[in-house]
Amino acid sequence: MIHNVLLEVHAVAANNYVAFTFFIGCMAMMAASVFFFMEVGNTSKEWRTSVLVSGLITFIAAVHYYYMRDYNLSTGESPVFFRYVDWLLTVPLMCVEFYLITKKVGAKTSLLWQLIFASVVMLVTGYIGEAIYGTETQSWIWGLISGIAYFYIVYLVWAGDVAKLAQAGSPAVAKANKSLGWFVLVGWAIYPIGYIAGTAGGLFGMPMFQGLSMDIVYNIGDAINKIGFGLVIYSLSRSEA
Repeated sequence: MIHNVLLEVHAVAANNYVAFTFFIGCMAMMAASVFFFMEVGNTSKEWRTSVLVSGLITFIAAVHYYYMRDYNLSTGESPVFFRYVDWLLTVPLMCVEFYLITKKVGAKTSLLWQLIFASVVMLVTGYIGEAIYGTETQSWIWGLISGIAYFYIVYLVWAGDVAKLAQAGSPAVAKANKSLGWFVLVGWAIYPIGYIAGTAGGLFGMPMFQGLSMDIVYNIGDAINKIGFGLVIYSLSRSEA
């Protein structure tokens, strides 16, 4: 049995780059979760919730990556449903981080719900366009709606209430909000590439994305954004300790 497991690992490492990125993603998320959870006790009281949420984000992702890898190995298909379940849990939590770091300077729960609502709209419409209506014509319509919700989050973070509240806070909070904002503006922009790659015929007739693995793009994006988000929060908790 051990011999078979070693052969499977070798096959994944040598031939199946999609499964390999699922494996690496799972291990990276798991390691990040352990780190964040262990550091909660060493964090000042006012920042413990933020660091805890960072750990929850990567922990949820680690569990989903474990199952997504198994699904991909068993079927050879992209685990679209499981991925969007993961995002529906983790992306709103990432938006919660913006609320938590600005709560100390007057952020209201209405801002929290704006961020969560926009993230849910972005994900639900993205799922509809990717998994339910997979044709090029319908995918770009749902992708456009998802993009509008995404740019609304970008607006809140860079020029809206989140940005204004962060500027009213300490220099460390303003710096952290800007760093997280770059993840939203640049890091989250990785996902539309995966969406285009997963659209039949290539969305908007973009042949340069045809043949590109949607899952590899998504896996790289998740690792950068979820772990990176948490490290920014962790850095902020130390600079304001």
